[in-house]
Amino acid sequence: MNVLVINCGSSSLKYQFINMNDETVLAKGLVERIGIEGSVLKHEKTGQSKVVIEEVLKDHKDAINLVLKALVDPEHGAVKSLDEVDAVGHRVVHGGEKFANSVLITEEVIKAIRECIELAPLHNPPNIIGIEACRELLPDVPMVAVFDTAFHQTMPAESYIYPLPYELYEEMGIRRYGFHGTSHKYVSERVADLMGKDLKGTKIITCHLGNGASVTAIKDGKSFDTSMGMTPLEGLVMGTRCGDIDPAIVTFLMNKKNMTAEEIDNLMNKKSGVLGISGVSSDFRDIENAADQGNKRAQLALDKFDYTVRKYIGSYAAAMGGLDVLVFTAGLGENSASDRANICKGLEFLGVTVDDSKNNIRGKEAEISKDGSKVKVFVIPTNEELMIARDTKALAVK
Repeated sequence: MNVLVINCGSSSLKYQFINMNDETVLAKGLVERIGIEGSVLKHEKTGQSKVVIEEVLKDHKDAINLVLKALVDPEHGAVKSLDEVDAVGHRVVHGGEKFANSVLITEEVIKAIRECIELAPLHNPPNIIGIEACRELLPDVPMVAVFDTAFHQTMPAESYIYPLPYELYEEMGIRRYGFHGTSHKYVSERVADLMGKDLKGTKIITCHLGNGASVTAIKDGKSFDTSMGMTPLEGLVMGTRCGDIDPAIVTFLMNKKNMTAEEIDNLMNKKSGVLGISGVSSDFRDIENAADQGNKRAQLALDKFDYTVRKYIGSYAAAMGGLDVLVFTAGLGENSASDRANICKGLEFLGVTVDDSKNNIRGKEAEISKDGSKVKVFVIPTNEELMIARDTKALAVK
């Protein structure tokens, strides 16, 4: 069975084409600048060099059509015919409280995703566009929606409710939803496999650390609490997002700086985080280079990020009543040995001890805790596409 995984952004589209018989990636790629001058497809068939195709793409339907052509191209395609595309799995950012699991896409499901647009105005619209384009181009192929928020629907009420008038939750759905759920689910299941353990009875904290970042407490294999909230702005310090701040800062700036709601939103989402602190970049590699050259603000940005992650780990260990496994994943979590080491410093009281030589790795699965460490620490590269493909296979073959 071959599954096409689609992840639509506002002007981009990532995809993987996976043979689910052995879970091998047949092809993958990225379409950029959809609807913008200079649109391009970067397609790579496994075992071949990357192919760059420049073509005018006015919308996501054009982009998906180009992807499908690339998949059946005689030279760099992965299959001979689109009949070999057995199912399509779509990443959908926000499913609200409506979806606790992945689902086969129907008109009712699309309607429900539309109703969540106000909770994810930047993400759900392109997700819907991608779904509708695929349904038009591949009308007889089953399609599945896999939600970033679904994994976190197991959180208890005390984790997800905000201390606001309860009527706001009832009327408008204002609550913690959490994101990166597909990633947190994948790495927690993967680390259990590596350890030969059943998830039941385990207490795991997963750290998805990149330009967007979140920490999740996972108890008995289920999301117990997570750092992102109603939107992906809450929680950790991120590349350009502020994460947790005193909410009174919003009204303070509006009054003192005469800022509009839109300006505040732009400030907190696009000009804050490690970019705002360092004044250098939102890219942690640039900030690390600046810190190495003596830039104190860059070092402060790194210290603030690591401190915030450490604080969440400690609080979640307390909330779960202990910790068995700590997992690092995503771009920074998988590749920055220094950040992993700095985050774990001070967590020895929990039983977290990292072996410096084991930690000297980038982008591969490994246990990095010292022999005999009470808490096992792992690096697990995330694979959201594979998780989407697995859910898609499970639903499409029924």
